[in-house]
Amino acid sequence: MSIIVDKNTRLLVQGITGREGSFHTTQMVEYGTNVVSGVTPGGLGKEVAGVPVFNTVADAVKETQPNASIIFVPAKFAPDAIYEAIDGGIPFVVCITEGVPVIDMVPVYDYVKRKGARLLGPNCPGLITPGQAKIGIMPGFIHRPGKVGLVSRSGTLTYEVVNALTEAGMGQSTAVGIGGDPIIGTNFVDVLRMFQDDPETEAIVMLGEIGGSDEEDAAVFIKANVTKPMASFIAGRTAPEGKRMGHAGAIISGGAGTAAGKIAALEDAGVRVADSPSQVPVLLKQAMGVA
Repeated sequence: MSIIVDKNTRLLVQGITGREGSFHTTQMVEYGTNVVSGVTPGGLGKEVAGVPVFNTVADAVKETQPNASIIFVPAKFAPDAIYEAIDGGIPFVVCITEGVPVIDMVPVYDYVKRKGARLLGPNCPGLITPGQAKIGIMPGFIHRPGKVGLVSRSGTLTYEVVNALTEAGMGQSTAVGIGGDPIIGTNFVDVLRMFQDDPETEAIVMLGEIGGSDEEDAAVFIKANVTKPMASFIAGRTAPEGKRMGHAGAIISGGAGTAAGKIAALEDAGVRVADSPSQVPVLLKQAMGVA
């Protein structure tokens, strides 16, 4: 069992003929993801890794019936690509693109919600249900099927912790990278709720970072709603105030968004918080009572 994606996922790739789109399409196909079509304006008749290319999302939907889309287009075109996917009736859209202006994401976020669709990202690595489907840029080989659900704001931190979990013999149900921008389509609470409701996810790992209040909001939700064992790690403990660290959303301002505040909130909710990424599997096993 998993959340959001599985072997029944039929994926459309927007921007499939570009450098990033073609490379990661090949990777996703090789992993076993059912990539049914791609879209590049003017690309009709081409193929990428055996995947047919169409001019528009509407044409691709009509011919191949995708139920998910992934976007690899430049930042200035990403909002329109999201609109096109949603208008095409695709219920789940992953936007990998980074550098999308926050002001452009405000109406996009509202539009996605009004249409009843789900957006993951922007500026995210995507998600993977090991052994079934990979949508995004996560390295598939470090994942193993299992019972641990993982949600993260960071890409590379996700890979580091997934690798540690796998080496500790703890496979994953689904690993989700929600993205590090200030406005994202799916947040910690959304994914935590899904993991809590998923009967095959037995434990949860949440990887946060400085900036914003998403982790504090998640802690409130965890305290009231999550009954499954959890472990967490917060990146950016040594970051100076006012300096943006990597992600657009990773900034401490006016004393808010600090690692210390997030750690305290999570610990108050009963979550074990690791001092380093490699400690996450140890704490999770303790929470599960199998240490």
